[in-house]
Amino acid sequence: MFTPPYPITTPRLVLRPFTEADLDDLYAFHSLPEVTRYLYWDARTREETKAALDRKIACASLGEDGDVLSVAAALAGGGPVIGDLTLFLRSREHRQGEIGFVFNPAYQGRGLATEAAREILRIGFEGLGLHRIHGNCDARNTPSARLMERLGMRQEARLVENEFFAGAWSDELIYAMLAREWRAGAASA
Repeated sequence: MFTPPYPITTPRLVLRPFTEADLDDLYAFHSLPEVTRYLYWDARTREETKAALDRKIACASLGEDGDVLSVAAALAGGGPVIGDLTLFLRSREHRQGEIGFVFNPAYQGRGLATEAAREILRIGFEGLGLHRIHGNCDARNTPSARLMERLGMRQEARLVENEFFAGAWSDELIYAMLAREWRAGAASA
């Protein structure tokens, strides 16, 4: 079983497990239709956010294929939770993971999502020893695609009209990074 060494601090953020006290902060952005536009769930009610938060609290470590690590990104100095990050363990045998992220739009455009997601990649590559981490997004979700590009992930595929999503066929972009690419990027930083 792998549990990250919490709290993880960056210059502007604290990454940590979710707690029950995070409900208001999480609801502040999980309830916004513009946030969930390209996600597999709709804007959540407070009750739905509470149920999602309960699931996130239970996802504090990784051990088996299919396990999920849920991480809250809070502003340093006791600020609110502004991000909801996920690391999925897709295959222990093949050392494969997947990254996911959802951020409060009130804090976008400041590099905070990049700062937080970079630490999730670090957890995957340096903490868990993954070989490859991928992320995917609807091709219309330009902010998510740009975030993965800023992280140094490369676009591996564009799956054309592979899903019927929100009443229309949509393309899906798949980005990925290998451990050696992570190490090369970390060495040059």
